Amino acid sequence: MIDVNELRANPEIFRASQRARGADESVVDAVIAADVARREAINRYEGLRAEQNVFGKKVAQAKGEEKAALLAQVKELAASVKEAQAASDAAQNQQEALLRSIPNRIEDGVPAGGEEDFNVVKTVGKPRDFGPDGFEPRDHLAIGELIGAIDMERGAKVSGSRFYFLKGVGARLEIALMNMALDQAVSNGFIPMITPTLVRPETMQGTGFDVEHDDEIYRLERDNLYLTGTSEVALAGYHADEILDLSAGPTRYAGWSSCYRREAGAAGKDTRGIIRVHQFNKLEMFIYCPVEEAADEHARLLAWEEEMLAKVELPYRVIDTAAGDLGMSAARKFDCEAWVPTQQAYRELTSTSNCTTFQARRLNIRERQVSAEGERKGTRAVATLNGTLATTRWIVAILEHHQNADGSVNVPAALQPYLGGMEVLPVLG
Repeated sequence: MIDVNELRANPEIFRASQRARGADESVVDAVIAADVARREAINRYEGLRAEQNVFGKKVAQAKGEEKAALLAQVKELAASVKEAQAASDAAQNQQEALLRSIPNRIEDGVPAGGEEDFNVVKTVGKPRDFGPDGFEPRDHLAIGELIGAIDMERGAKVSGSRFYFLKGVGARLEIALMNMALDQAVSNGFIPMITPTLVRPETMQGTGFDVEHDDEIYRLERDNLYLTGTSEVALAGYHADEILDLSAGPTRYAGWSSCYRREAGAAGKDTRGIIRVHQFNKLEMFIYCPVEEAADEHARLLAWEEEMLAKVELPYRVIDTAAGDLGMSAARKFDCEAWVPTQQAYRELTSTSNCTTFQARRLNIRERQVSAEGERKGTRAVATLNGTLATTRWIVAILEHHQNADGSVNVPAALQPYLGGMEVLPVLG
């Protein structure tokens, strides 16, 4: 949730952010009007309460007819106080609902526009040229079937479309990726976490997901719980309603979980293979830090993601995501997209977002401020950031980029120790 004090002081910054996102600017003025109404309602309620307290003292000292008259006035005043309190509560709820409808204010420099309006930050490596190798590259599913790694047919038989089995070297490859990512995270100070994949609505909403209108989210109506599409949700909720001590530096978690997405808006897109599926595994980095350190932590998250991509020897590009494609919580997001040979396109493998204090305000996560002399200075909202180190989708790019003419796949050197020293994923005999 945005800071209403910041919006009140600098409304044009928020209007500009809304314009860049292609979102409704008028909600900014609606918040300002609601804030005025809220403060007026609070002042009226507090004034009547003060008057009620004065009357209470008068009644205690009065006698006879005077006391009876005062009691009548007190009764009338009590009704006014109750009415004013209800009006104050309603104004508070209206303002909060409006604040929760506004996405995070974007950072300076974020490109305006929608999904196709990103800026390419850099390109690393070159797409593989299969011409000199003398063969037409197979797509990841064809390779996966040849090496006994992917079974889409039985996935659909058991669970429906967009489900699959990873088996044999496919299962081992995913576990190897996840373990390599986890080792890298731990070496950089992250605490490993196996997270819940079912969360309460307040946790989902607090992270910035719209549980009422987001068709991507699975809901278990009988239990009023939601399946998460990323361990970011559980990790964001982990410290809800807490005050953190960040004096020793950022708190970093690495969440390993299965993830679930309905892919409701993806009809007819990427239906072949495991590019766009309902269930996958992911290792997610999540950071709590002071807001002044958030930009530096964001740069570190991106560097760690690039380090993983280098380990699996994939060509990729980094894009600065446009404002209209950021989602609710992110003030800035960088995506790393690997080249997929059979699609002749870069496809997202990982992303990292700086959510500034947006999620922390919604989840009431604060840090204790302490002066250089050790004096306590109160609390304030922390910044939260997230970034992905490995997911099931990485298998797509690895199989296609490192394939051989017979359908076998060379294992990147950094991954080999995690696969028992295996150098090649062989075609089944």
